Amino acid sequence: MDLDMYAENLIYNYEHPSNKRAMEKADTRMHEENISCGDKIDIYLGILDGKIKDVSFEGSGCVISMGTASILTESLKGKSLTDVEKMDRQALLKLISIDPGPVRMHCATLSLRAVKKAVFAYEKKPVDTATKEL
Repeated sequence: MDLDMYAENLIYNYEHPSNKRAMEKADTRMHEENISCGDKIDIYLGILDGKIKDVSFEGSGCVISMGTASILTESLKGKSLTDVEKMDRQALLKLISIDPGPVRMHCATLSLRAVKKAVFAYEKKPVDTATKEL
C-alpha cells in the first residue's frame, strides 16, 4: 500500500468516525487539548475487570487528530489497562500507518495522551513521563 491509501484511511475515519459519542456512564473520562492548534478531545472509558469494555470520544480538530481518535478507540476495545499504559508513540504510528512528521505529531498523539491519562486517573496512579511527553 502506498502512503496515499493510509492518508485516505485517516480522512475516512475523520469523515465517518467510529465511537464519536458521549458515554453517559463512563468509569473515567479525560479532556485534552492542544492550545497551539485548537484540537480538543474528551475520551470516555468503560472499564470491566481491568479491561476496556467500551470507549468513545467527542472533540473537534484536524483530520489527523480526529481520524487518529477514531482508529485508536476501535483498537482499544478489549485491551487490558496495563497494555494501554504501555502504549507509546511508536505503537500509535504503527496503528495509523502514517508518520505525520514533527509539526503535526501533537495532533496524532492527542487522543492517546487523553486515553492514557484517563487510565492513570482511573487507577489513581500518577501520569508517567512518557505520557506527559506525547
